[in-house]
Amino acid sequence: MTDADRPPDGPLPAAAGPIRLLVADDQFLVRSGLAALLRAAPGMEVVGEAADGAEAVALAARTRPDVVLMDIRMPGLTGIQATERIIAEAVDPAPRVLVLTTFDLDEYVYGALRAGACGFLLKDAGPERLLAAIAAVHGGDALFAPAVTRRLVEAFTRMTEAGRTDAPDAGPPPALTALTGREAEVLELVARGLSNAEAADRLFISEATVKTHLNRTMSKLGLTSRAQAVVVAYETGLVTPGGAGGG
Repeated sequence: MTDADRPPDGPLPAAAGPIRLLVADDQFLVRSGLAALLRAAPGMEVVGEAADGAEAVALAARTRPDVVLMDIRMPGLTGIQATERIIAEAVDPAPRVLVLTTFDLDEYVYGALRAGACGFLLKDAGPERLLAAIAAVHGGDALFAPAVTRRLVEAFTRMTEAGRTDAPDAGPPPALTALTGREAEVLELVARGLSNAEAADRLFISEATVKTHLNRTMSKLGLTSRAQAVVVAYETGLVTPGGAGGG
């Protein structure tokens, strides 16, 4: 993994209270180990532990966590289905969902990003990386590993396109016609894996302006996370798999 893929280090974001966490994993040892680690970490509070997707949905509604650590492959209601329901049924602000997975190229993770998860983390990540990822997601950096997620999206978009027989439509992607030219430019750079600061440098605008354009884009497209925006950019053809990177 490159430095660009690593979640940021540093202190937890300032907040009125601790980050409230819900841990969902069907393996007892994994779930209890994560919960114990998080309870021992400063600035963290575990408000619930769920053994499956249905329990995660119920606990999320009752406890209103800030961040949900979501296992994907669970019996019954999967992590993807649970993510969709948690986000759809949440009272604003919806919790941010951080997917836990064994493999970095996992079709289930792709589905979770489409469902609104903010990002994903490998289960073999160390404690420091886990805590940094939670802090990043909670602080609004919804895609803390853009290059990894970009590779994931590219891989499964390629698989989808391989099964298509229809020719692509000419002109701009119809789904993105609501965006201004600058909003589309920002979305494209973000989808290629550039950070807000890198996109700002490329477009000769401020980082705050990039954030504003990205927030407006997500609002116009009805998206709940930056990861979803990356998925949309690939699925609409704004960015093509294997295209030139952001540098």
